[in-house]
Amino acid sequence: MRQEWTRKIVPAFLSLALLLIAGCGSGSPNAGSQDGENEGGSSGAAKVKVFKSHMGVGTLPAADNPHVKYVEEKTGVQYELITTPPGSEPSEYLNLLIASNELPDILRPIGGVEQTLIQQGGALPLDELLPEYAPHVWESIPQEAWDIVRSASPDGKIYYVPKVFLVPERAPLIRKDWLDKLGLEMPKTTDEYVEVLRAFRDKDPNGNGKADELPTSGREFGRWMDQLFAMYGVAMWEGYPEWDEYDGKIQYAGVTDNMREAIKFIRKLYEEKLLDNETFLNKGEVWQAKINNNQVGSWYHLPANVRDRYNAMLTQAPDAYIAAMPLPKAEGFEAFVTQKSMGEPEWMIPTVNKDNAPNALKLLDFFYNAENDEFGRFGLEGEQHEVVNGRKVILPPADNKPLALGMKNLTTAEDMDKRIEETYPEDQQQMVKDMFVVSTADARQIAGDGLPASVYEGFPDIQSHKLFQEVLTKIVIGELPIEAYDDYVDKWYAAGGEAVTQRVQEWYEKVKN
Repeated sequence: MRQEWTRKIVPAFLSLALLLIAGCGSGSPNAGSQDGENEGGSSGAAKVKVFKSHMGVGTLPAADNPHVKYVEEKTGVQYELITTPPGSEPSEYLNLLIASNELPDILRPIGGVEQTLIQQGGALPLDELLPEYAPHVWESIPQEAWDIVRSASPDGKIYYVPKVFLVPERAPLIRKDWLDKLGLEMPKTTDEYVEVLRAFRDKDPNGNGKADELPTSGREFGRWMDQLFAMYGVAMWEGYPEWDEYDGKIQYAGVTDNMREAIKFIRKLYEEKLLDNETFLNKGEVWQAKINNNQVGSWYHLPANVRDRYNAMLTQAPDAYIAAMPLPKAEGFEAFVTQKSMGEPEWMIPTVNKDNAPNALKLLDFFYNAENDEFGRFGLEGEQHEVVNGRKVILPPADNKPLALGMKNLTTAEDMDKRIEETYPEDQQQMVKDMFVVSTADARQIAGDGLPASVYEGFPDIQSHKLFQEVLTKIVIGELPIEAYDDYVDKWYAAGGEAVTQRVQEWYEKVKN
């Protein structure tokens, strides 16, 4: 999401800056519920407004909702959930809240919001508050993550609680049943991978008698086909080039020789129709439908979220089996799966609501307390889950069903195993666990993990990856020769890449020290 930040958010923050200069704080009737300890309902509970985007379908819970009441009983805090309305873009809606002075007490920053808040004094320092009011948060997050957070602020203070994901989130996936049907082994080199893709194209592995197989596929702008770049040692995250060490220093992966070779390879796949020729037209839902409909042999996504795709496949292919593919090796390159483990902003508290910060942190701490992990995953029986044959089963979301707040975003390998065992049918659990074994073996945390969005200030086209996506698309589909990549690199540096690179390298030195 941070890559989507553009100039359009600036007016909202100018409004915020004016509010701060004017001294709007705990006395403002619209500044959130910072005086919640005195404004609680009949129970006298403190009120905390929580902004969390991407909540999915459902209605916002009222104060008498059982989930809200349970949390209130345990913490003395009554949460009010605020989320992005249907049809709205999360970062734009958050900017609207900020511009209208309807700031929540605690929010999930998106679209680069955290850096603008930090720079304009709109984010509350949490160094002293976290140990006192959120000790479980403070103690469970690794010191390395706190150090990265400190490196993202000019004064070295902690202004947000980071997301921490200590297992690889993404992996190259492949239809193992297709390999087995065609008598093929898991490919170990890029040449072997190409031969597998040719067999997927030509030998009808889905068995429907039609030449409709797509050996591999991606999405518009070249997104979600990261395995094709990873074979060449390119740090990619959902199709966006990241920052990693090349030739002994941190650089943008989108201007490296590794990237040039990866694009040459991808162009070859496109020419042979081994890469879905609609890749650069595929919206997310179209790409997903192709995978679900038993058409795609190799793709890149989240093993933890494979269940729905797999169940859709089973309706057409009862023997379907998805495996993680160890990265095939390209000669002369070190292949790896990009891992971003820590430092990404997860929660922050606006300065104007500092009086209610203790209550916001108490609420957050409840979800980070290991004693409440099961409640965080399953909620209440009859509300968020039901018990079937002695096993808790999460109830499906529905438009008329109240949403339930969850705030913990810290995942270890043990947590992931629990999630798989609790949310997957028994006959699918080992399949998914095996995916994580493979992806973990190939994963490497990149040097740019936790890079603050502030390094892009003044250069929105560099942050959005616009120049890269344009040259990638045109070279792969044949509108430009591969030599156009060299001209693009020069253009990228001249358009602000040189200045951004210097900022990134200065940040990286600070992190290392």
